[in-house]
Amino acid sequence: MNVQTTEEGYHYGVIRRAIELIDAGDSALSLEDLAAQMGMSPAHFQRTFSKWVGVSPKRYQQYLALDHAKTLLRERFTTLEAAHHAGLSGSGRLHDLFLRWEAMSPGTYASGGEGLQISYGWFDSPFGEVLVMGTERGICGMGFADQMGREVCFDDLAGRWPKARFTEAPDALRADVEAAFAQKGETRLALIGAPFQIKVWEALLSVPTGQVTTYSEIAQSIGNPRAVRAVGTAVGRNPISYLIPCHRALRKSGGLGGYHWGLPVKRAILAWEAARREA
Repeated sequence: MNVQTTEEGYHYGVIRRAIELIDAGDSALSLEDLAAQMGMSPAHFQRTFSKWVGVSPKRYQQYLALDHAKTLLRERFTTLEAAHHAGLSGSGRLHDLFLRWEAMSPGTYASGGEGLQISYGWFDSPFGEVLVMGTERGICGMGFADQMGREVCFDDLAGRWPKARFTEAPDALRADVEAAFAQKGETRLALIGAPFQIKVWEALLSVPTGQVTTYSEIAQSIGNPRAVRAVGTAVGRNPISYLIPCHRALRKSGGLGGYHWGLPVKRAILAWEAARREA
């Protein structure tokens, strides 16, 4: 199911394929080469790409470069302490999206989600097909399938709450999903995890679009500076990718670190956010 209108869904598909080509290439592709592989004229492709991303294909390829993460860390590193003081934690406007979230009781996580009803559906997104899961309180899971496939993606998310009941019901999630990717309206989140994990995810919610943080800074911000490894594990287990922006967590060196749904997806999201921020 598309999360946008037919025209916007078409644009998402075109740009997603272009991103995959750019990301897979060893060197920059010319506008003519990209347009030819999309089956479009250079002028039409340029207009379509720039409308969706906000910058030219050439500029976007610069954002996708591997050293872009180091540039982000050098120029757009933000301290979580400052973000908290600016009122970016908790409910309200977070990382340029309207998010309203609440954490479920630790017992719900500890019991494996026993008694919990979770709806799920497959949707198109700017970063490939996305699996979204949610309860009556909001989205509790989001994973990208391009790198691992549908079956593995579903088993990965569903396995976090093995005793929950899962029902395919995309219409129950559509409003929250559309708000998330259109960046309009309010998206509700339901955080289901261990208390330590939720602290880490709360910290991630304070990182604005176009900026990054490090695992060690997250550990500092939650009052446990020695727990860098545990923080990394919690970041990797974030069940609501993109909306809880674990892709904005980098190593101190500027390296991308890991990404549960595949490093090409992490690079694409960071580049997409940087391009839209500077458009």
